[in-house]
Amino acid sequence: MKHSETLVLHDAFAFKGGGERLVQILCRELEADLAFGYHNKDSFDLKELSGRLIDLGSASKLPLWRTLKRFNSFYKNTKFLSEYKNIIYSGQNSPLAISNHPIGKNIYYCFTPPRSIYDLNEIHLASLSPLKRLTQNLYNSLFQPLYERAIHQMDVIVADSKNVQSRISKFMGLESIVIYPPCDTEKFSWIGQGDYYLSTARLMPYKRIDLIIKAFTKLPEKRLVIASTGPDESHLKQLAQGLKNIKFVGDISDQELQQLLGNAIATIYIPKDEDFGMSPVESMAAGKPVIGSGEGGLLETIIHGETGWLSSSNPHHDELIQGIIEINPKQAALMRESCEKRAMSFCTEVFIEKMREVIG
Repeated sequence: MKHSETLVLHDAFAFKGGGERLVQILCRELEADLAFGYHNKDSFDLKELSGRLIDLGSASKLPLWRTLKRFNSFYKNTKFLSEYKNIIYSGQNSPLAISNHPIGKNIYYCFTPPRSIYDLNEIHLASLSPLKRLTQNLYNSLFQPLYERAIHQMDVIVADSKNVQSRISKFMGLESIVIYPPCDTEKFSWIGQGDYYLSTARLMPYKRIDLIIKAFTKLPEKRLVIASTGPDESHLKQLAQGLKNIKFVGDISDQELQQLLGNAIATIYIPKDEDFGMSPVESMAAGKPVIGSGEGGLLETIIHGETGWLSSSNPHHDELIQGIIEINPKQAALMRESCEKRAMSFCTEVFIEKMREVIG
């Protein structure tokens, strides 16, 4: 089988995330081949891609062995990179393979420098037990110099937002260009207006779903649907226990997401200093305004008062209640046209055109 001139090398398809969706779009639109650390059955189906698929087989249930296996996979099992003219690296581990592509163009699409090593290092370490903290510090001392050496060898660094661009400059002293991730705007559209607000953020502490739940405990007449899973799931379900106006629907299909978004009043997305945040763009593509946190990538996507409502950078749940009251069903419907227009700034066509320019 003849392969493409371009290969996308991605960390892993562990779940259905924005990075994994972007990689699929890149491969499909550029007709690029794809290599990845491993593929989990709960992630996206890759069979629709027409190019070559290369699984490096770095999956493991043992944490320490998984780390060693992952390093080895990208260092040792990527000799085939030399067969390609262009390599687009996606994720935090894939850049470690750059030594296997000395001739040709190396492009790093950076979602963020690893937050547990850089801007959220202290917060992350404080949340760990002493033994895990020691392990994390050892991992950081091993991984950080390898990562930074690889990034400095890239021909082009593409940041997914101005927010991430500033992190790359701050922590690495490197320049980058901004190309916003693509939203498949044709997949999302206004269907109607149901009686619920929607949260699609992954259930992780820094996504601050607990604040959303606390807000809805004080708004029993308003409904919240939480459509996601994650490590914080059991804790969040305990918080919402006994509340009839909050419903968890778990991991949903693309079709179910389209239905839920298309019929919501608005979406709520308040992560801490989000890199970019695809969920708000998908919401706007469906004509739905976003109640969001006023920091990070959301400052680059949501227009306060036009396509949503932005809180302060560290909101209290009472402030969130204010946003929910302001973005009522009538106000949300009035924002539909502005939302749909704004989402088109982040469409796939714009993304691919800019990526083609980078590849040259």
